[in-house]
Amino acid sequence: MAASRQVTYGAITEIAARLRASMHPGARGVPVMLVWARRLQNLFFRALLYLVLTGIAFTFLLPIIYMASTGLKTVEDYIDPGVRWVPTALNYNNFVVAYQGLAYLATLRNSSLVAVASSLGQIISCSMIGYAFARIRFPGREILFMLVLFTFIVPPQTIVVPLFILYRRLGWIDTYWPFIVPGFLGHGLRGALFILIFRQFFRRLPWELEDAARIDGCNEFQTYLRIMLPLARPAILVTFLFSLVWHWNDFYEPMMYLMKLEKFTMPLRLRMLQTGLMQIYGGQGANLMNEPLVMAAALLVIAPPLVLYVFTQRYFVESIERTGLVD
Repeated sequence: MAASRQVTYGAITEIAARLRASMHPGARGVPVMLVWARRLQNLFFRALLYLVLTGIAFTFLLPIIYMASTGLKTVEDYIDPGVRWVPTALNYNNFVVAYQGLAYLATLRNSSLVAVASSLGQIISCSMIGYAFARIRFPGREILFMLVLFTFIVPPQTIVVPLFILYRRLGWIDTYWPFIVPGFLGHGLRGALFILIFRQFFRRLPWELEDAARIDGCNEFQTYLRIMLPLARPAILVTFLFSLVWHWNDFYEPMMYLMKLEKFTMPLRLRMLQTGLMQIYGGQGANLMNEPLVMAAALLVIAPPLVLYVFTQRYFVESIERTGLVD
């Protein structure tokens, strides 16, 4: 009897060992087939996600790829239907001529001055206004904030005539003041959006920070400057990059207020590319104009913001998540 019990117990132990061997050791008792099914499912969804993201990325990169490919073509390659993306010979002369026609260094300085100065002005002014709307209680605060948001939906074309008259009386026409001064006054290009960004960020901060600052003897401005503004680095980065790119790409306002060719920004200078070439090459400048040359010039115009984004994109994405814009 004892021997039969021992045999039965041994058989049960062997069966249990075989069952354990058929289980994945790291799956906490889940069969191997089920584990592999879950892995294949996760792999499928991950591959699908990468496929969708690759398609979206290609949609955004396609214009840049087209500009780079066309800018390296000769006129013969451009009109040849058999040459689509890869030119038969790399023609770097298009970029040399575009560089000269754009007066690249001088125009780069003009655009950088307008974009950087306006961006800094909007960081300073919009952060102060956003802090006031988020943390300071005063009569009519919500009504004023609604009026600020209303300015965001007003097209600049509807107010350009009175602005032009005002700037002409101030002697600001053909200067950079119409782009820089409004930024320091809390407006400028899409200033209402930047006020909203700072307001949303400051509203997320705990009130205990201000209580501790008041105990230490700080007034409202000192609290903003010493406590709140250093914490607002994500909102500052988002505002700076958005403002910089929008001022860099702005065509309408510089077209209205700038008159002399040597003061033009990049978009205006791109439009006057043929005029710039005629100043250098005389009457033959018009003969140099072709689609590959225009694409090379366009790529040179957008190159600085692209380079800036390449080096700041990781911080930019993190800042977008921390500013409250995606809530």
